[in-house]
Amino acid sequence: MTYLADHSVAAPLRAVRTPRRAKVRTACPKCRDARWAAVSAALVALRDGNRRSVRIVDADCGNGTLLLCAVQQARALGFTAIEARGIDAAPAHVARARAAAAAMHDPAIGIAFETGDLLAALDVERELPADIVLWHGARGRNASAEARAVACAGRTLIADPVEPKALAA
Repeated sequence: MTYLADHSVAAPLRAVRTPRRAKVRTACPKCRDARWAAVSAALVALRDGNRRSVRIVDADCGNGTLLLCAVQQARALGFTAIEARGIDAAPAHVARARAAAAAMHDPAIGIAFETGDLLAALDVERELPADIVLWHGARGRNASAEARAVACAGRTLIADPVEPKALAA
């Protein structure tokens, strides 16, 4: 049996100062999405504004890679309450996203992936707009309705970058 007195330090105790948490600006190694730089910048801007919580909605999330990377980046930046919602029409994609999200065990992070109609899901978001909405851009025949729904669903919209070929046409 050992006694605490046997392991005491002769020098007086002093407070150890921990350095302030540096802002993490590294990209998620799994994320190769063209929107990643904008997502990271939006999270840093929110954190610089002394925000501690963030809501992120990914419309047409696919297998959820970008949303999961955004959640991990938000946590690394020091957000203490992170709510994320991914919506996709393909059940197979949502199943893969749910499986990947199940591996994350952090009480500060709440993630939900849903299968459903994009316009109906975004209409629900109008009541409490998200901080960041991720979107691929209008692709269907309801492009203008989809764009309006996305615009009302959040404060910051991050869409796919416009390709130079599309501008020239």
